[in-house]
Amino acid sequence: MSEKKKVVIIGAGPIGIACALECKKRNWDYVVLDKGPLTNSLYNYPKNMTFFSTSEKLEIDDIPFISNNPKPSRDEALEYYRRVATSNKVNINLYEEVTSIKKENNQFCIVSDKTTYNSENLIIASGFYDIPNLLNVPGEALDKVTHYYKEAHAYAMQNVIVVGASNSSVDAALEIWRKGGHVTMVIRKDQIGERVKYWVRPDIINRIEEGSIKVFYNSEIIDIKEHEVTIKIPEGEIIIPNDFVVALTGYRPNFKFLEEAGVHLSNDDLKLPQYNPKTMETNVKGLYLAGVICGGMETHKWFIENSRVHAKLIANHLENSKFTA
Repeated sequence: MSEKKKVVIIGAGPIGIACALECKKRNWDYVVLDKGPLTNSLYNYPKNMTFFSTSEKLEIDDIPFISNNPKPSRDEALEYYRRVATSNKVNINLYEEVTSIKKENNQFCIVSDKTTYNSENLIIASGFYDIPNLLNVPGEALDKVTHYYKEAHAYAMQNVIVVGASNSSVDAALEIWRKGGHVTMVIRKDQIGERVKYWVRPDIINRIEEGSIKVFYNSEIIDIKEHEVTIKIPEGEIIIPNDFVVALTGYRPNFKFLEEAGVHLSNDDLKLPQYNPKTMETNVKGLYLAGVICGGMETHKWFIENSRVHAKLIANHLENSKFTA
């Protein structure tokens, strides 16, 4: 069995929902597919996370986002995007994973684990949060190691290493310490990341300077065992007791997925996908990118605030190309 659609959208995050709303306004036959829950990346954010952006900058399709504080929380964002999707009756199939994409005779054949779709146009808005950047060290597969942080309670009274110096690493280190965990940060560079939220960065620096949170700069983990971790520091190697490793070293888009769809990537470490910034169409006619995935490994370049316009750019291009429902 197969279904024919004019537009298939992969990814039910905020930008995927925005693309769906543009299709709905034009009465186009579309469907949104996502292998997880609605706004899967936001759902997997830490429970106490606060956005850097204010609520109005997270709005899509000019639908007001009212929050209790100037900077909304994860739960408020989940509520907002859920309400937008449900009240507008967006056609979304959740927990349906796309396994392959092929284009033949100007039609995309999109195969999922539930059915097959044929479509003239495809929008990939799948983000980057599903594939973590691994440490690639012995012991990384142990149960004590995680690349995602949800909440601090499980780490109370435990020896915890937090790897990284970004917003997520700093938030995790501070929360775990405040819940009674013994925190050590391992950072490859010589300082806390400069992009860390301006109201949080002084907090982590003060905790480090007073000795509440230990840190090893210019350092990296080289081996993980059940009850200890070996760290390479400038002076050599040291072994410290350890119960958990929270390795928040960033994430990457599914480049294999893009390449199998025919999208060209730059021949460097950034792996920038080829697309027209005025239309968001890739080198594959009819295949569009929207959201964070446009930045390749520059995952800090695109976010909800500045990529929500992608939905209108795509819809306008399709409309101006004499696209018919």
